[in-house]
Amino acid sequence: MELGQVYFFTATITLWRKLLEPDQYKFIIIESLSNLVSRKKIAVYGFVIMPNHIHLIWELTEMNGKESPHSSFMKYTSHQIQKDLRINHPTTLELFRVDLETRRYHFWQREALPILLYSPTVVYQKLHYIHNNPLQEKWQLARSPEEYRFSSANYYDKGVDEFGFLTHIGERL
Repeated sequence: MELGQVYFFTATITLWRKLLEPDQYKFIIIESLSNLVSRKKIAVYGFVIMPNHIHLIWELTEMNGKESPHSSFMKYTSHQIQKDLRINHPTTLELFRVDLETRRYHFWQREALPILLYSPTVVYQKLHYIHNNPLQEKWQLARSPEEYRFSSANYYDKGVDEFGFLTHIGERL
């Protein structure tokens, strides 16, 4: 991903396990996004946190030291989730064990998918998609997009930014 471009980004938990079902892990993602926004490394225009994946509409604005903000996000969330699992759910942690030189556990699938959003029409299509993701028959996490807490739908519908890190996409386009 290039700095200064708006992307639709999907990251999935290894083997599509529903690791993000507990709110405590959703809050780790929120905390990481909030931190990167406050340090002006990213801008987040839309998001949804699902039980086994996340979708973001975001822009990487500045490197985080020597690594991209995307890498910092993935690394930080992995470390925090691992720390909690080690203490509170060691059996679940073992489901993510890998035999690699660089790590013992792997939470995010390697093929995270960034798609460059090249027009306002495509941006709004993706925003609509992520806001309606929790309503899909497979998930049934809410009756309306605004009802699902862990997304930007309420921000776009009522102007409420519960987590304090969103920027309206209209300010960027």
